[in-house]
Amino acid sequence: MVCDFFYPQLGGVEFHIYHLSQKLISLGHLVVIITHAYGDRTGVRYLTNGLKVYHIPYFVAYRETAFPTIFGSFLIVRNILIREQIQIVHTHVSVSPLTHETLLHANVMGLQTLLTDHSLYGFDTLSEILNNKMLKFALTNTGAVICVSNTCKENMIIRSKLNPSSISVIPNAVVSHDFTPATKGSKAPGEITIVVISRLYPNKGADLLTHIIPRICEIEDKVKFIIGGDGPKFVDFQQMIESYRLQDKVQLVGAVQHENVRDVLCRGDIYLHASLTEAFGTALVEAASCGLLIVTTTAGGIPEVLPKHMTVFAQETSVSCLVAATRKAIQSLREGTVDTTSFHEEISSMYDWVDVAKRTVAVYDSLAQSPMPRNKSWYKMLKNFHERNDGPWAMPLYVLCYLVENMLYLFLEWWYPRSEIDLAPKWPINQNHAASP
Repeated sequence: MVCDFFYPQLGGVEFHIYHLSQKLISLGHLVVIITHAYGDRTGVRYLTNGLKVYHIPYFVAYRETAFPTIFGSFLIVRNILIREQIQIVHTHVSVSPLTHETLLHANVMGLQTLLTDHSLYGFDTLSEILNNKMLKFALTNTGAVICVSNTCKENMIIRSKLNPSSISVIPNAVVSHDFTPATKGSKAPGEITIVVISRLYPNKGADLLTHIIPRICEIEDKVKFIIGGDGPKFVDFQQMIESYRLQDKVQLVGAVQHENVRDVLCRGDIYLHASLTEAFGTALVEAASCGLLIVTTTAGGIPEVLPKHMTVFAQETSVSCLVAATRKAIQSLREGTVDTTSFHEEISSMYDWVDVAKRTVAVYDSLAQSPMPRNKSWYKMLKNFHERNDGPWAMPLYVLCYLVENMLYLFLEWWYPRSEIDLAPKWPINQNHAASP
């Protein structure tokens, strides 16, 4: 597993990598994670069930992504892949420089590779255009791609120009026993609590929420809000509370540790999700598992996540539509027309990490059965880059990068041969305990 984003940073991608790795270990596979250093967390660390994590001391450029170098990471990544006797390199997140570089390194080394993408990306800004160019380069010789929703798959097809048959859809999951509903305490008749837990960024709908919350508080007397999360828009929420004098109705709790998310969710009746872009939306599954009725936009892959009886959708991603959807959810709960007591059991049967791991192993098996020597020959990969019709300057650059990488690989094979790299002892599989479901 390779990605810039991993523990101790917390988020959907980080938990996906961790839980998937634990389930793969419980199925008898050996898993190693490569990420960059986080503060003083460098070198090799071991997590539950012998999950080994390499924290490489790279310079972090922006929002916990390593500074891109193309060839700079080859020496240490090659050492790790040989030392750990890696057969399949599974990377995550298409905006991670470490992901792009490792895909190139592993392909040149003749290993099977795949990428899991977790988000949706556009095509109109300079950063998105450059990232899509890098994605096409990195995926030219990559064996398979996994997306977390059908919408994410469609986005990936457009961005990468890949054959749809090489892209699988495997959703995220949730540890359902960590998100059990709590016994509702006594409330005043008709009182409703709405919970929001999200990174407070514009793409997560933070600007919409600062307009939605005052309008709902003005219309509905017995409604309170709990806002969890942190980000650049946190100050805007503080100013909103001061401007509209909502100190008695809106509580800002700041960043919430993952082990406390369930406790915050269980204080509410409705989960409000105003995201402008979303490939899957794990937070929706966690909230529904705690027995909350979901009010959300229809952005991205959100409509694929939960059954209709668990959600109230806003017809458009606008303040008026989200206010109308929230009021509809409030009315449904007050009138008792929605029963949320069965949500937890339904979520438990729908989303499970064991199922995700087994479906991922099926992708691994399909890669293992492919004619690897022919597909990973230097001539075949060079031909693939040459045939990548991606503009007059991109194709020559792709070919040049590959040739330099290939020459660097041959130099390393001579200068630091495999025979001089000590193989790491493997964690005894028969001592592993299956990760908790």
